[in-house]
Amino acid sequence: MRSPLPSPAPSSVLDLAPVVPVVVVEDAADAVPLARALAGGGLPAIEVTLRTPAALDAIRAIAAEVPEAVVGAGTVITPAQVGEAVAAGARFLVSPGWTDVLLEAMRASGVPFLPGVSTASEVVALLERGVREMKFFPARAAGGTAYLKSLAGPLPQARFCPTGGIGPDSAPDYLALPNVGCVGGSWMLPADAVAARDWDRVEALARAAAGLSAGARCR
Repeated sequence: MRSPLPSPAPSSVLDLAPVVPVVVVEDAADAVPLARALAGGGLPAIEVTLRTPAALDAIRAIAAEVPEAVVGAGTVITPAQVGEAVAAGARFLVSPGWTDVLLEAMRASGVPFLPGVSTASEVVALLERGVREMKFFPARAAGGTAYLKSLAGPLPQARFCPTGGIGPDSAPDYLALPNVGCVGGSWMLPADAVAARDWDRVEALARAAAGLSAGARCR
């Protein structure tokens, strides 16, 4: 039987799903079943953060064995990490912040990217450089929905994936904003479920997250 084809390369990370799971993989052996659970629950865009020694192996495994997932790399902070992540199979990149050097490396990678911002000046600087899609981080600490709503008036061309301190109760408030395409979070990956390799529970939580929309709260 022919293996399923990988999902098409994303033109925009913001439009893949309402929630992008932010994943910290400690054991690369967990990567494939974890990704299958998330994608099976309706969350195909999976951000594997480069915070652990297992991260690149996890990206490599997901890219090779879970074609229904669109795996990306998060916590990208150096040009070297850009190259390593893309070589491992990352199909999008996310950074907590940006510099011109990092931005040019991400732009040259050929895959979609979300540079991180937390101030209006950073947003304006990215718009000046032709970048309109960004990560807003750390979302709750940086002003949350009130701050993003304030940005929508003077800077309507910027779109965001807010990440940091967002859960199932606050996600709909972010998704209701006109300048938010999706949110990032990890609440569908509770530590005890991952430790127990309870992938059915992860898939159920992912399905609930995939059903979130503006004004619809998960109970």
